Amino acid sequence: MSTLFEKIINREIPADIVYEDDFSLAFKDINPQAPVHILIIPKKPIEKLSDAQSDDKELLGHLMLVAGKIASELNLDNTFRIVINNGAGAGQSVFHLHLHMMSGRPLSWPPG
Repeated sequence: MSTLFEKIINREIPADIVYEDDFSLAFKDINPQAPVHILIIPKKPIEKLSDAQSDDKELLGHLMLVAGKIASELNLDNTFRIVINNGAGAGQSVFHLHLHMMSGRPLSWPPG
């Protein structure tokens, strides 16, 4: 069964896509927690970060570089946060690895 994110990748359901390449897709979160809230996902289905394997290291690094590229394109002035929830107990609700990129308001520490 496909996850919500796989359906977005396959264009089975719409999303407000802000970036795409051969390995990743980024789109606006439908329930934003900040003025800028973008989800960055790998096209390869990986349920959660702890399921990634050593052969995924280039893909994981690529996702981080995509975050920097999107931040530059959106003129976020090097002010953004990346969050990865790993598992239901950490708040993960879609089991397809994704990075939350948030910006546009003060982000306190510690989070949640």
